[in-house]
Amino acid sequence: MLIIGIPGKTLTDADRVQLAAPQVCGVILFTRNFENRDQVTALIDDIRNARPEPFLVCVDQEGGTVQRFRDGFTRLPPLRRIGELYARDPAAAVQRAEEHAWLMASEMRAIGVDLSFAPVADLARGNRAIGSRAFDADPQIASELVQAYLRGMHLGGMAATLKHFPGHGSVAEDTHFDAAVDPRTLDELRSTDLIPFADGIAAGAEAVMMAHVTYPAVDAIAAGYSRLWIEDVLRGELGFRGLVIGDDIGMAAAESIGGIGERIEAHLAAGCDLLLACGPAIVDEAIAASAGLPPCDPERVAALQGMVAQTWESMVKNPQRDTFIANVTALEPPTERT
Repeated sequence: MLIIGIPGKTLTDADRVQLAAPQVCGVILFTRNFENRDQVTALIDDIRNARPEPFLVCVDQEGGTVQRFRDGFTRLPPLRRIGELYARDPAAAVQRAEEHAWLMASEMRAIGVDLSFAPVADLARGNRAIGSRAFDADPQIASELVQAYLRGMHLGGMAATLKHFPGHGSVAEDTHFDAAVDPRTLDELRSTDLIPFADGIAAGAEAVMMAHVTYPAVDAIAAGYSRLWIEDVLRGELGFRGLVIGDDIGMAAAESIGGIGERIEAHLAAGCDLLLACGPAIVDEAIAASAGLPPCDPERVAALQGMVAQTWESMVKNPQRDTFIANVTALEPPTERT
């Protein structure tokens, strides 16, 4: 049930021991693991050789500030640029969302990445961690663009992950560093932040990532630890049948429940299927804490694996890709391009 972070650009003997643990069913890669496309492709191949059975290679390749692989890949603008276009031309914005998603997914699939945790379905309402990562403040606009993004990801051969349920965009705190509390009621959330998630689930999203945010009017504990949020609202009310992913257990807001072992136990008890342990420093402790738990279910893991992908060479020769790159990169104002 663990998706772990590794420290470097090549696998060490210690990494291979961690990958062999039956509770580890995936790896999440970061900028620290990336030098260029050839290097990261070789790293992914090495990971596959170390764990050939159903196993996930994941990344956050959203675009904007959260794009882990840059050199050799399309520089994707943040999703907020698509929301800004929507105010001028809704039809064009929907098309750009599909194109952005296809570019991201097809490039990741061409190098062997199964899953980029996308799209952000939060509302763009000023959260410090979300910022320009979200499409729009309006839940109906965000919903339409989330659904378009799912279509593009699926065309690119990748499953979609809606994050961060039930909505992280309307609180100020960054849960990487602080606890976050949203005082609104469930009815208030149903009419705002939950809309893009509900519509994304209806459109076929395969996974949902939970927020480390507490909504005390609904439950006293953070959403990722809450059976009420996961089983009653997400699975019961919204009818979600895919995989539920707990956000990084190393984040500051995750500490509310106790140590690493307590966090793992609480996430699983609430109904999470997969848990992120992104920091290499906590991986051994996370593996030890989960040692007595059932190993990963290969059928559940396989449900998120990427579909058959083009090679990088065949993808580059696709003339549609050039058009998509021109359309998507034009969203970023020239002064903000790097």
